[in-house]
Parts: sequence; C-alpha cells; structure tokens
Amino acid sequence: MRVPVLAYHAVNISGNDYASNDPRAFAADLRLIDDLGLRIVPLHWVVDQLLGRANRDLERCVALTCDDGSNFDFEDIEHPTHGRQRSLHHCLTDFIAERGKDAQPDLHLTSFVIASPEARAHIDRGCLAGRGWMDDAWWPAAQDTGLIAIENHSWDHNHAAVPLPGIDGMPRGSFLSVDNRARARAEIAAASDFINARIAPQRTTLFCYPFSHVPDYVHDEYLPRFGEEHGMLAAMGDGAEPVHPDSDRWNLPRYICGWHWKSPEALRQILLG
Repeated sequence: MRVPVLAYHAVNISGNDYASNDPRAFAADLRLIDDLGLRIVPLHWVVDQLLGRANRDLERCVALTCDDGSNFDFEDIEHPTHGRQRSLHHCLTDFIAERGKDAQPDLHLTSFVIASPEARAHIDRGCLAGRGWMDDAWWPAAQDTGLIAIENHSWDHNHAAVPLPGIDGMPRGSFLSVDNRARARAEIAAASDFINARIAPQRTTLFCYPFSHVPDYVHDEYLPRFGEEHGMLAAMGDGAEPVHPDSDRWNLPRYICGWHWKSPEALRQILLG
C-alpha cells in the first residue's frame, strides 16, 4: 500500500485558473487521476488498511480530502470577485456525469470541518467575505450523498480570527499550544461530540491537525491514550509522501494543493512517482 492523500482548501479562490482556484484544480485533478489509470478511494479505506481493520487491494489508489468545512465544499456560491464557483461536491457529480459511475466506482472526498459555530462565524467575517460561508447546515446532506464524509478538524482551529481568550488560556494562531489534556479534550473530543450530533447516525473517526501543526502532547499522549474520549482512529498532517504500511497513524502524510504542487504537471509527477 502506497496511497497519496491529496488535500484542498475550497476557500482558496484568488482567481479562476488552476494555480489560483482550488475548486478548479480539484475538478482538473479528478480527470488527471482518472487519465493516469489510478483509482480514487475513501480515506477511511486507507486508514482501515493501515490498522488491519480491512484487507482491500489499494494498489494504484489515491484518496481526496479538503479542510476547514466551508460551504464551498458542498454548495455552488457566487464569489463577489471571481463569479460563480462550482463546489467540490458538484465537481464530483460533474465528473460522474461526464465519465460515468463506472469510471471511479469508489469516488469519495473527506471533508475536515471546524466544529464551533462561533469560531466559524468569526473566521467567515475575518478571513472570508462575511456572507455565511461556514455554516453546518450542509453537513448531513453531504454525508447522505455517499460521496463525502464529514470529519474532525478541531473545535475552533485555535484560529487567530477567533477572539481571545483561547481555550484554557491558549494564545491564538497555532495548534502547537494544545499541550495538555484539558486543551486537547476541548479541541478534539468536544469537536467530535458536536460533529457526531450533526451527522448522526454517522460518526467522525478521523482528525486533521489545524495548520498541519502536530503538538507533541496530542500526538504522543492524547490521541493514543484517550481513544474512548475522542473516538479518533487516526490523524492527518502533511508530510508529502504516500501513506504506506509503516506510516504513523497519528500523523499520516498528505500532499497539499498550492503548497506541494501548483500545476497539473507537478501533480502528475507526484502521482507517477
């Protein structure tokens, strides 16, 4: 098993070409992956394989993820500067309509969402356009499509746009400040509880580190020791290599669009490599 996991941020829209628009890149990458004869599979299949919970053939496979849980993941939105934007969900359905269900029968996207409604509102006002682009009304509908899984991207991202004080007095702007059980419980277990209530009877089992910051306490202590509290099976970082049998389950690697690749040609090299 050597499965590249690709990550996108659907709010990354500063233009309408590949390099400046993650949804446009996502749509193009679906076709590139298919053209290369690779198979898109759910991220939880990769985790199940790593943990010995399943035995599937994952040769020549790719998994897709997106972070932060903006409405751009699921809904087409009129961007005030760059016009109508196709959601990641509709990029998936467009691909199915174009190439047929049999082209990628296991097509799937994992969306890591921020749980706190208050934090999402502050991020929407402070970093986006203040138009309500980070609500949670779409989560159950997305989960019900069978094409998208809703997973855990923390309670509030400990984001700088969220006013002080942070949880347990944490300084804002870095997830590395999550250095004790109280802070970890508030950021991870509380997020799981909130998300689970919204997507029931489904449950979140995968965590993604905000900012790709991996605190020693969370990695070494909280995630491995307090599974009954938080319910996570694995956690995603960056790492820029495929997930393989020796990967660290509490810091699984991903390639991030706009950072690890910025063009179809660069992604082609990653996938062929």
